[in-house]
Amino acid sequence: MAHSTSLRSRRAAVALALASGLVLAACSSPAGSDSPSEGEAVEPATITFAASTFGDPGLGPRLQGLIDTYNSSQDVVTIEPAAVPFPTFGQTVLTQMGGGEGPDLVRFDMPEFTSAADAGLLEPLDDLIDADELGLQPGPDEYMTVNDSRYGVIFDTSNYVMYYNTDLIPEPPTTFDEFMATAKATTQGDVYGLAFRQTQAEENGVWQDIFNYVYGFGGEWSDGEKLTLNNPKNVEGLEAYQSLYDANVIPKGADAATFRKMFAQGKVGMELNNGGYLVATRGTNPDLKFSVAPIPFPVRAQGAIMAPIVINANSEHKDAAMDFINWVLEEENQVALQEALGASSVATKTERTEEQLAETPFLPVYDELTNSSAPQIVVGFGPQTADIRKIVVTQVIAALQGQQTMKEAMDKAQDEAEQLVG
Repeated sequence: MAHSTSLRSRRAAVALALASGLVLAACSSPAGSDSPSEGEAVEPATITFAASTFGDPGLGPRLQGLIDTYNSSQDVVTIEPAAVPFPTFGQTVLTQMGGGEGPDLVRFDMPEFTSAADAGLLEPLDDLIDADELGLQPGPDEYMTVNDSRYGVIFDTSNYVMYYNTDLIPEPPTTFDEFMATAKATTQGDVYGLAFRQTQAEENGVWQDIFNYVYGFGGEWSDGEKLTLNNPKNVEGLEAYQSLYDANVIPKGADAATFRKMFAQGKVGMELNNGGYLVATRGTNPDLKFSVAPIPFPVRAQGAIMAPIVINANSEHKDAAMDFINWVLEEENQVALQEALGASSVATKTERTEEQLAETPFLPVYDELTNSSAPQIVVGFGPQTADIRKIVVTQVIAALQGQQTMKEAMDKAQDEAEQLVG
């Protein structure tokens, strides 16, 4: 790629852009900000970068290696990683930022990203990021704009695929009918053809699972301005989800931790999951024979765990934070980041190494889905996604339990959610 040299020159120009007010126009700098004056280079600083993934036993050390490479590449800026546990990450960091504090750099998941952007807690990056020049992947990058302003750049995108046990299922299904038939044929004794979440206790996980059915059947939760929860395509996708539940091809009542262990033990044939599951599955059973394929639904559209890297509007070292972002976006560092992440994609399109492909030949399956993936939010209603999610999942589970049809469920969800958002 040709953007690497350009990026290096732009790192030197970050201070000028900040000092000229291009970035700070939409957000005043806190008292004591050390943004440099025109013509100055980035000032020496030690800044914090918070990400829940730093605490991951497999991924954390690899990301730390990337940070170490950056820190050793120059003697101006030092990054200090801050690991906050995933279950409390979003609330913890948003609370800090809302109080005028928090880390300088944050890797947010999309619900927290949209909430922080909507609340004015993030530094706008419109004048410091040129998507065309950088070659940013357009699918994920379109979600980096909130209220007509860019607030982040993709750090990693983990696309959802179909994992399948190659001992149980030598050839993966390519249509929904084949998916159903394969699930039924594989379900024998204590072995199930499929597994997914279907209890209120795993509300967030159910939302992640049904997202693939809704989008994979051509639906969407909104048109960006109005809610479309009871869109006929949404109902069709959710009826497909229910048909699998009714076919008794899943371990009903099993939570994700249980059925993922079952998959690793060869007791589940298929599961829809994101790229992060690759490392976890190998860690549980290195000898398991499995592969991945695109989800075999009518429309090539699926969910993804998208995680932007952002600058805290409270940071007193925005120039240093932007220097790190620009460094990460350089070609060789995008390759290194993707290698560290494993099966996830990064902001730009990269080529997998021969060593990676020798170890995991199906990595391109994940990569080729990047621009057809969508974050698991209600587009246009990011800050309200958690409340809308609760409404939808509650109604969907009531339909699974025979209390109503799926169409009735989504009509009720539409009415409730419209009242919620006003």
